[in-house]
Amino acid sequence: MINLDNILDIAIKRDASDVHLISGNKPMLRIVRDLVPIEEMEELKDDDMAEIYDAIIMGNIDKDQVFNETRKLDTSYVYQGIRLRVNVSLSDGVQLCTLRIIKNELPTYESLGVPDIVRRMTYQPQGLILVTGKTNSGKSTTLNALINYINETQNKKILTLESPIEYKHHSKKSLIVQKEVGKGQDCLTYHDGVKNALREDCDILVIGEIRDKVTMEAAIEMAESGHLVIGTLHTKSCAETVDRMINFYEVRDQAQIKYLLSSLLKLVVSQRLLKGTDGNLVLVPEVMVVDNIVAGTIRKEKISVSEIEDAIQSASEKGSIGLINSIAQLFVEEKITLEQAKSQIEEKNIETLNRTIMQLRIKRDNISNR
Repeated sequence: MINLDNILDIAIKRDASDVHLISGNKPMLRIVRDLVPIEEMEELKDDDMAEIYDAIIMGNIDKDQVFNETRKLDTSYVYQGIRLRVNVSLSDGVQLCTLRIIKNELPTYESLGVPDIVRRMTYQPQGLILVTGKTNSGKSTTLNALINYINETQNKKILTLESPIEYKHHSKKSLIVQKEVGKGQDCLTYHDGVKNALREDCDILVIGEIRDKVTMEAAIEMAESGHLVIGTLHTKSCAETVDRMINFYEVRDQAQIKYLLSSLLKLVVSQRLLKGTDGNLVLVPEVMVVDNIVAGTIRKEKISVSEIEDAIQSASEKGSIGLINSIAQLFVEEKITLEQAKSQIEEKNIETLNRTIMQLRIKRDNISNR
């Protein structure tokens, strides 16, 4: 007989970020990117997974219906005051669960390594700010750290749409309303939540994930109407983010959306997480501040990834940070290895990386010799 509480006790004690529960395997923990089995426990059986599923949904009929209809479920679970983000799916007809442990103490944006320009951009009265990256790149943590910063420093009404809610915020200087998206939750879809936000007199709207065209259109409408919209997208770079947003639309509509994005998009931060030389995770940020040069590039009939990357590099004085510069800086500070640095870029950019590392070392040495 499996005991979910025992698994979670061990996961929390060992500071795991994720728990993987799959029939035929021992419970597995993700600890600083490595998968580690809980050796003292038996392999999970099909009946164990059914029990764990029942414990997670706690008799909620809506959640059970969503899972049975879609063969997947995203939900939350609370254990000893600690929130977990849970995904349930099927493999060979048996439930499997992935649980993300959400730390109760939110890290500050400074401790995360998020560039200061991202914080400063939250003072924009309107527009669109995007936090992007692949799965497990820390987007939600960065997003919530920004929400917490605004909450502590600005007098705003912040409305968040999340699926599920991870961090529970409490109103401080700002007024915060958090809504969970999904069947049987506070709003059915992100699109519905964004549309209704226009009537809720909020200053800042936070969209947990922009997944489709209708949500994107609603977010743009919200930004156009004088609000600051902060959202996330699953993309691996700033240039890919722009490309993805444009490609939500048919070719005939792309000229118009390029014009809107060039005026409404204020900043994109794309992030990656690497295991640092000290064994802890290190944030690798790429930041695109949308100035006149970047805006002009976005409006072009044909958008080139390399052109956007060049535009980011040319806007460094305004706070933009190219990926190569970010990686080179982390290597010079001895936070990552050269092999890790090279693994994050294409082969054709290795020479540029080496040159950037050399320039940063010379700059560092000149400063230390003054």
